[in-house]
Amino acid sequence: MSPADWATKDFYQVLGVSKDASASDIKKAYRKLARANHPDSNPGDAAAEDRFKAISEAYSVLSDTDKRKQYDEERAYFSSGGFRPGAGGAGGGFEDVFGGGGLGDLFGGMFGGGRTHAARPRRGQDVESETQVSFEQAVEGMTVSLRLSSDAACATCSGTGARAGTMPRVCPTCQGSGMQTTSQGGVFAMTEPCRDCRGRGLIVDDPCPVCHGSGRGVSTRTIQARIPAGVRDGQRIRLRGKGGPGEHGGPSGDLYIVVHVAPHAVFGRKADNLTVRVPIRFDEAALGADIKVPTLGGPPVTVKIPPGTPNGRTLRVKGRGATRRDGTIGDLLVTVEVETPRELTDEARAAVEAFRAASAAHDPRSALLSSGGSGNG
Repeated sequence: MSPADWATKDFYQVLGVSKDASASDIKKAYRKLARANHPDSNPGDAAAEDRFKAISEAYSVLSDTDKRKQYDEERAYFSSGGFRPGAGGAGGGFEDVFGGGGLGDLFGGMFGGGRTHAARPRRGQDVESETQVSFEQAVEGMTVSLRLSSDAACATCSGTGARAGTMPRVCPTCQGSGMQTTSQGGVFAMTEPCRDCRGRGLIVDDPCPVCHGSGRGVSTRTIQARIPAGVRDGQRIRLRGKGGPGEHGGPSGDLYIVVHVAPHAVFGRKADNLTVRVPIRFDEAALGADIKVPTLGGPPVTVKIPPGTPNGRTLRVKGRGATRRDGTIGDLLVTVEVETPRELTDEARAAVEAFRAASAAHDPRSALLSSGGSGNG
């Protein structure tokens, strides 16, 4: 803000009071205007936020006896013609009248270093929740209802932190910025949250009995959250802007949902592919066969078993897996397990014995024994 702005600003007009208004009248006017224009009561309204800043700025001066006296004296001096903001020439400019320092130096001491600001907007807190979904829901995607509890403006005081009928005042230490700068050895300076107002920019003299002056409370709400298709067990999903509400017009935080997927009795998961283990008979493995294999949420598909298929071989069925992030679908991986019958009918036993006799010349362990060598023991 330029020196001319300080010189021409009418704080009495901002608060709507006369120049001889009592301290009580000034306080009443400030409370009424601050309540109507507070950022928490007008979220997203930039004009109301600017009015609140101007109201707080005016009150910080007129509510202080010494500052008000000095302000009145300077205003009287300006209006008498002894000083014209912006005038040039000998004796007519700010630099000449105030010895080169200008009004920035004069009002800097009077107002604590510059313009008063309302509390800075603050981003809402991030919220984390958990949900349990079935295997099928994880593969196909679904919408879940989540009941969330998060930090929010206190419902009793509407986030002001002050008891009903009262309003907080701008912190005189940080002038409402919520930050203060301290010198480190005279060369370096460190900016940190104001210790007096704890970064809020406001001081509460008569705190709200519910939130004890913090202006914050707990908000409980139910939201509908979309769980994307193909989500994995333990995956953390981020929903932007669905977390705790912001403060002083700040943006909302994010919601993080940790998804727990229940196991399936038949199917498993490998990346974006589904897995299933299917038993087959010895003759199907040896001679080959066409078998029916289940799919998740759809009709069975026919899988061709090649002749001579070994136990544990995995066959791929395209497009029967989980949905990927790009919308494509993974595959179904079918692992065959050759089943050995525990009991045989007479007819089956005769057939197996006939097979044994027919294949007696083949020893599947001959190569193993010959490569193992012989010992003298």
